[in-house]
Amino acid sequence: MSIVQNRKAHHDFFIEERFEGGLVLEGWEVKAIRGGRANIKEAYVITRGEELFILGMHITPLVSASTHIKADPTRTRKLLLHAKEIARLIGKVERAGFTLVPLDLHWSKGRVKADIGLAKGKKLYDKREDEKKRDWDREKGRLMRQMA
Repeated sequence: MSIVQNRKAHHDFFIEERFEGGLVLEGWEVKAIRGGRANIKEAYVITRGEELFILGMHITPLVSASTHIKADPTRTRKLLLHAKEIARLIGKVERAGFTLVPLDLHWSKGRVKADIGLAKGKKLYDKREDEKKRDWDREKGRLMRQMA
């Protein structure tokens, strides 16, 4: 079940592969995500050493959250993946010019998981071409419905 999706990612990038990883979250963050107060539109993934971190993910704290904790809505959160996956992703990012983009947050067995996409950036003409194709598919569907 999807919590929040990054629709802008498919517009700005060619997604080559998808990986699912866990997130290191605090209790108030999980409660806020259950309340639907997460946003990954401006988020991106970086590497530090042999670890992956997600930056720019905004989780708005609930008003009823704990009063003794100072909530930071845009703190850096660690991604949890297998060591082999991390090594492979770091190699692709450093050598092949790929980017890591968060695609969505979802629940899996009661835990918050993040889908990470190994992506290449689209040029402006690629975006225009995708828009033309989408418009043509829409028009084609209209014509087929009119003929039937």
